[in-house]
Amino acid sequence: MQAKIKKVELRNLEIEDYKQLKKSMIESYPEMADSYWRSEDIERLLSIFPEGQLVILVDGKVVGSALSLIVDEKLVEKRHNYQQISGDYTFSTHNPNAEILYGIDVFIHPNYRGLRLGRRLYDARKELCEQLNLKAIVFAGRIPNYREHAKKMSPKAYIEKVRTKELYDPVLSFQLSNDFHVLRVIKNYLEGDEESKEFAVLLEWNNIYYDDSPKLINLKKNIIRLGLIQWQMRPLNNVEALFEQAEFFIDVVSGYGSDFALFPELFIAPLMADYNHLSEAEAIRELARHSDPIRKRFQEFAISYNINIITGSMPYLEGGNLYNVGFLCKRDGTSEMYTKIHITPNEVIHWGMKGGSQFKTFDTDCGKIGILICYDVEFPELSRLLADEGMNILFVPFLTDTQNGYTRVKHCSQARAIENECYVAIAGCVGNLPKVNNMDIQYAQSSVFTPSDFAFPSNGIKAEATPNTEMTLIVDVDLNLLKELHEHGSVKTLKDRRSDLYEIKKLNS
Repeated sequence: MQAKIKKVELRNLEIEDYKQLKKSMIESYPEMADSYWRSEDIERLLSIFPEGQLVILVDGKVVGSALSLIVDEKLVEKRHNYQQISGDYTFSTHNPNAEILYGIDVFIHPNYRGLRLGRRLYDARKELCEQLNLKAIVFAGRIPNYREHAKKMSPKAYIEKVRTKELYDPVLSFQLSNDFHVLRVIKNYLEGDEESKEFAVLLEWNNIYYDDSPKLINLKKNIIRLGLIQWQMRPLNNVEALFEQAEFFIDVVSGYGSDFALFPELFIAPLMADYNHLSEAEAIRELARHSDPIRKRFQEFAISYNINIITGSMPYLEGGNLYNVGFLCKRDGTSEMYTKIHITPNEVIHWGMKGGSQFKTFDTDCGKIGILICYDVEFPELSRLLADEGMNILFVPFLTDTQNGYTRVKHCSQARAIENECYVAIAGCVGNLPKVNNMDIQYAQSSVFTPSDFAFPSNGIKAEATPNTEMTLIVDVDLNLLKELHEHGSVKTLKDRRSDLYEIKKLNS
């Protein structure tokens, strides 16, 4: 995995990308070094079907691409090879009125494999297929490991063993795991592909939303899936053990297609056991040494699992002052810090923490969100200001030791959802830490709260976890319902405020 990745971007290919595209393609196919696309080929592709040509960039460098045509279904059904399907490499087979999105190339640079970037390209192709109301995605995939087994088995037997996971093929195994199914084997598909013995596997992904009476499709995502992690406090030997446990949960919630993973406040506290011989103030400052490495690793997780991660919170030293902060690690590889504004008396007395001075909404690929840490949600002014900035979802990582503390967080979060006409997701820690001073007991019930109107649950609770049990909570929230509420709700708290009599405003920005 590449160290210090700052940004991952998926976008349409531009002709200015060609030099980098060529270099990455050559390095991706060393066995076919002369088979890269020429600049005139790319120019032709972009002229006939620009939206079908995709690239992945890491820190501004092209490291992967997916190129496509739209072709007639009858052409796909015929026996064909690569030269024929591409119109003798002229792309004359492209027909914008046809039914099939045909993939003519996809690759990821060897140095950037293992980050699931290929999956992003496939997911983007699927979205394009749905948006264009095409019937299916079809392409012929190479089987590069077949060369090692060609003397012992037929391509059909090889494919079956890959399908049942008795054998592994770097291309076919990946494609099967992305919901493509085998149509047939093609002989003599790509001239010069010695690794595959010039065999290829014709694969298909069906668009279940295909409608042969085309209609406009809403391209904007409105159903957002939240993955809340109710974290069990347990002894951890080192920070790698923390990463292992955190990655497990990130893998779980991303496996269910979650757009966000939310961790609790101070969930890294088990690492403080090594410093229990120190005073509480000294111990938490030692814990703060882990915060930057944790942020960097969670950025890698966000890229690898294609999910936005809200890292709960952790102690952070800056200018000699100790803050309670967290990081929004976006799936594009970037990250932003948020800080707890209101510090509890306990945090001041035992740890000497200070409150931050900046808060804002965050732009994500799922719209504007807000993040407030625990005690902050008990101050309604903060979330009202975030709602004024367009916040749709408020995330609240929290840590409470007793049911009294949890009750405050829960009911204040429910109030914030109602008064700001937004969703509020809260996630906390459970269990005990007998060897960590000032962090010995926890109580939590992670939940997602909604406004209170006919389109939402009557009690304003979309979903809630089992109290004091380690688990995840996967919840879908519909942003369209919020739009409807803002305009046509039984009451409209955001619109009906008497701004002629009172206002709330930030004193700094």
